[in-house]
Amino acid sequence: MSQRTPIVLEPGAGRGYPMGAMSAVFKADEAETDNAYSVSEWWLEPNTTGPGPHSHPEDDMFFVLEGTMSILVGERWVDAKRGSFILIPGGVTHDFENRSEERAGVLNLSPGPFEPRMPDIVEWFAKHPPGRARREGAEDIT
Repeated sequence: MSQRTPIVLEPGAGRGYPMGAMSAVFKADEAETDNAYSVSEWWLEPNTTGPGPHSHPEDDMFFVLEGTMSILVGERWVDAKRGSFILIPGGVTHDFENRSEERAGVLNLSPGPFEPRMPDIVEWFAKHPPGRARREGAEDIT
């Protein structure tokens, strides 16, 4: 029997991390998931770049909540519309950005704790604010 407490959050609730034109809201992480996974929303204002191309050993999963998010999967950009799901295997380079004229958001599920890194990530983005997203080169997956 789990010693963890169920979580019920209203829309928009969670622990927020503003980073200029990009923000994150963590729904569950660390003790709430027994360090098994992290659940967060990532919101980008129109024409905003994301974290930049990166990879890590763990899988990363994205579900588009609102708008259209351009997501880099390996060397291919895809325009993922509301309701799209993307699983990126560990080791595959990925990124996300909002190339549209409307706010866009994704729900991110990743293994292990992620939120402990957020203070450093927020500090980095304070010194290197998200830029303007480019519009060309993405394929529509929906």
